[in-house]
Amino acid sequence: MRRSYVVCYDIANPKRLRHVFKTMKAWGDHIQLSVFECQLRSVDLVRLQAELAAIIHHDQDQVLFVDLGPTEGRGDRVISALGKPYVHMDAPLIVV
Repeated sequence: MRRSYVVCYDIANPKRLRHVFKTMKAWGDHIQLSVFECQLRSVDLVRLQAELAAIIHHDQDQVLFVDLGPTEGRGDRVISALGKPYVHMDAPLIVV
């Protein structure tokens, strides 16, 4: 059974940030700068966490996984915003 997760990260180094971003693009939908929505089985979650653990520096970086529950029966994704409106981001991340 798949579950929906919001995965967000704060990475201190631009090179690691790009690596985490590219890794996350393979696993989920890019929602906002450092935020992805992923639909994962238990085994997928473990694999994603292992991939990210190999990239980040555990004393400097942080990755959060927010479990939104089962994907079945949830209906369509609904995103509401305060301030600037939500716009689907499909552009590459550029770090200067």
